[in-house]
Parts: sequence; C-alpha cells; structure tokens
Amino acid sequence: MNGTSNQNEQILNDTDANNKSEHNHNHTHSAHPHVHSEESLRKIVNRLSRIEGHIRGIKTMVQQNSPCPDVLLQIAAVRGAVDRVARIVLDEHLTECVARAAKNGNIDVEIEELKAALDRFLP
Repeated sequence: MNGTSNQNEQILNDTDANNKSEHNHNHTHSAHPHVHSEESLRKIVNRLSRIEGHIRGIKTMVQQNSPCPDVLLQIAAVRGAVDRVARIVLDEHLTECVARAAKNGNIDVEIEELKAALDRFLP
C-alpha cells in the first residue's frame, strides 16, 4: 500500500484541483443571504472537525501500513459521516434558504441553484 501512496496522493490532489475549478458559483451570496442559527453552524462545524480528525487517523493508518480492509472500513465510516453532514446542510437549506426565497418571491432561482448543487452532490 505504501508504494502507491505518492501516486494516490497525486491523484487526490489532481481531483481536488479539478473539483475546485468546477465548483464555481454563478451568483453572489447577497442574492440570497445564508443566515443560519449559531447552533446549526456549530453542529455542522463540529461534525466536520470530527471527520477531519478521522481522516487524519486514516492517513496515519496508511502510513503505518495497516491492513487494507481496516483502512477501507474507516473510509466507509468517513463516507457515512460526510453523507450525514450533507443531509444536515440540505435540511438546513430547505428549511431556511428555500423557505426564505419562497417568502421573498425568488423561489425559481433558489430551486435552480438547489438542482445544480444536487447534480454535483448526487452520484
């Protein structure tokens, strides 16, 4: 596993660079302010921090040549955690941003942006 580590890191770096270039917003955040409760933001940030720590642990496992099945199990756990955070963000977006857009009369724009985001997120 260690022999291909540098090659895999390069692939991940290239993928990250490609994803960053594809993740451009065609709107300004002033078009629809994302105002969320501090409690909600705290929950999301805490979950992301735990995921970040978990990923560092997986990196250590790889560097220590841990068995591949163990590494894959941990990757699956992170994938599940990321999916749960995404559901929280989506729920927050639907209850706050989309509801606010409907109230302000710009629901069509918000729905199109949501569709575009879901297209990028869903496999």
